[in-house]
Amino acid sequence: MITISNVSVFFSGEALFSKLSFFINPKDRIGLVGKNGAGKSTLLKLLIGELSPESGQILNPSKATIGYLPQEMIIESNLSVIDEVNNAFSEANEVEKQIERITTEISERTDYESEGYASLVDELSDYNDRFLVLGGDTRMAEIEKVLLGLGFDRYEFDKAVNTLSGGWKMRIELAKLLLRHPDLILLDEPTNHLDILSIQWLESFLSSYSGSVILVSHDRAFLDSVTNRTIEITLGRIFDYKCSYSEYVTQREHNMSAQLAAFDNQQKEIQDIERFIERFRYSATKAKQVQSRIKQLDKLERVSVDESDKSRIHFSFPPAPRAGKVIFQASELTKKFGDKLVLDKISISVLRNDFVAFVGKNGMGKTTLSRIIINELGHEGGVKELGHNVKIGYYAQNQAQMLDGEKTAFQTIDDVAVGDMRTRVRGILGKFLFSGEAIEKKVKVLSGGEKARLALAKMLLEPVNLLVLDEPTNHLDMQSKDILKSALLHYDGTLILVSHDRDFLQGLTNKVFEFRDHKIFEHIGDVYSFLENRKIQQLSELEKSNKEGGKQKARSDNKKDYEQRKLVEKERRKVRSKIENAEQNIEMLEAELDDIKTKLSNPKPEDDNTALYLTYEEVQKQLEQAMEEWEHFQNELSKIGDD
Repeated sequence: MITISNVSVFFSGEALFSKLSFFINPKDRIGLVGKNGAGKSTLLKLLIGELSPESGQILNPSKATIGYLPQEMIIESNLSVIDEVNNAFSEANEVEKQIERITTEISERTDYESEGYASLVDELSDYNDRFLVLGGDTRMAEIEKVLLGLGFDRYEFDKAVNTLSGGWKMRIELAKLLLRHPDLILLDEPTNHLDILSIQWLESFLSSYSGSVILVSHDRAFLDSVTNRTIEITLGRIFDYKCSYSEYVTQREHNMSAQLAAFDNQQKEIQDIERFIERFRYSATKAKQVQSRIKQLDKLERVSVDESDKSRIHFSFPPAPRAGKVIFQASELTKKFGDKLVLDKISISVLRNDFVAFVGKNGMGKTTLSRIIINELGHEGGVKELGHNVKIGYYAQNQAQMLDGEKTAFQTIDDVAVGDMRTRVRGILGKFLFSGEAIEKKVKVLSGGEKARLALAKMLLEPVNLLVLDEPTNHLDMQSKDILKSALLHYDGTLILVSHDRDFLQGLTNKVFEFRDHKIFEHIGDVYSFLENRKIQQLSELEKSNKEGGKQKARSDNKKDYEQRKLVEKERRKVRSKIENAEQNIEMLEAELDDIKTKLSNPKPEDDNTALYLTYEEVQKQLEQAMEEWEHFQNELSKIGDD
């Protein structure tokens, strides 16, 4: 389908790729793997034509369509979620407009026997056929299926795209890509924006997809579930195996061992031949044998051992100071942002040496509770308590972005190191692959993986007995993830881990706290036992839903009633969306007021705060207006009925 032939790419005068060649076949499921900086994202950009190779060719003789989702992108849209996703069916939407135009024209004509009328009827028939081929009649059902699979609730379909976070916007772009059904799908770290249940849905979708797929991912479980071929990029070369990632690792190790054994045997043979030649070089009676051995050496096909990048991080966490039996506990704890409820009277207890996983859909409160635990956020109701002598180490989800871009890697660690740790800064950086000139690089020029490693390095500067890690693996390559997991398995403190990476979580945690519907549900065991339980629950819920649906259908098969219910539900979603927007506005204004209050409570003698007081009054008025709008929308919803 697509051929990559002798492709070479250079950055800063050095070869990133050197004469890469491989084929992409129909229905291939390729996992593209390699260390951070190996060139995986670059290869995807070459395939879509965003970059051009210095030499070689990328051939697409069949004109296969290609869809690409990068790791990050800027997304701006004033449309609702469902309208934005509907743009994936651009041709079907255009055909539908033509059908409506011709239908209107036909209805207004009375010259039923004319050639013009017959021509319109034929044109309408062609457009109708094309509309069906494009899936126009089922597109709304397809959109709903994909959006629900990617974690959206129905009431969110009418939300404005621009009110959503970057992660949810990326889900919208992923939905559009999947619905376009290109011949080849390219996905660069798609699981970074998904929760565990959405990842499982995407696995199922891609496994049965009719086209080809290339995935860049550091999620071993995701790769194993979807791929049937693995291409590793290392040191400018590729290694291509017709198997999933875990099978590839086994085969690669076996092949490397076999290569090394063959190389060692050949080197011994060469040494024996060279010793014979050297010993009898000047012996007349052995002249023929010497010449024979020389020819043998010349003809010998030398065994080579594939090069591999053996650089890797290596570290362990300092021993954890002794803490009390209860590390953290909360009772009836409630958290709101403005009027938006996030956590509703939750109770949780984390004991010494617990290894706990926080899982659930994005936006359900995992990061919020993590920040409450470390005292970065307050709460509105209930009580919480940190245990005796608890010392916390925290890795935020956006930890890499929180680093000062103008500081060097060395300054980043040196500025927070104290005591005898000051003398060990270079050693710590070396463990995370920062050495030589690399330690003097400014943070702003580091890759995402390098920033993540630097943020992890900061956590080794003092011993802690509670690690709270929020998505620490998002930018780590496979080797670095494995080393981090090994370090955590040997950590003798307590761990709270927010993660969507099942392979990373497997065997690491002994409790799972699921965040759902503003509550927390505790599951004993690791992530796979939790997922198995959730499957059973979901099937039970589905069966119950089907029974209720059957009763409802038995009560009313009237099409008008059905259409009316759809209209009411659509109106209800719109009003809910307005309420959420108003709540977000209230939250923002309240935060702005708090900020102004803080400034006014600590005035400086030389400051003239007149403008600040005027700003305070203006923001106060805006807040009152926002509250009135919120009440208005709540009244609208109560009139419609919020079922």
